Amino acid sequence: MRGQELLTVVIYDITSDRIRLKIAEVCKDYGLDHVQYSVFSGPLDATRRNEMFSRLGDTLGRHEGKLIMLQMCEKDAAAKREIVQLAHPQNA
Repeated sequence: MRGQELLTVVIYDITSDRIRLKIAEVCKDYGLDHVQYSVFSGPLDATRRNEMFSRLGDTLGRHEGKLIMLQMCEKDAAAKREIVQLAHPQNA
C-alpha cells in the first residue's frame, strides 16, 4: 500500500554536465516533470521520496554541487504562484 503522496520539488545547481544529466535522469525515473532548467517536480510518497533522495546523493557523490528537495502538502501546492513570460517574436 502506498502512503500519502506529496508534491516533491527537486532543485539543483551542479557544475558537471555529466552529473547534472544523471541527476535529471534519476528525477525522470521517479516520474517527476522537468519544470525548469534544474528543477523537477511531481507527487511521491515518503518511501519513494527517500529512495530518490538516496539515489540523488549517490549520483552527486563527491562532485561539486548542491541539491535541495522540498515537499508540499496539497494545500500548499495549490497555493503556488508563478509568473510566466513567453518570448515574443523579434519583429512583431
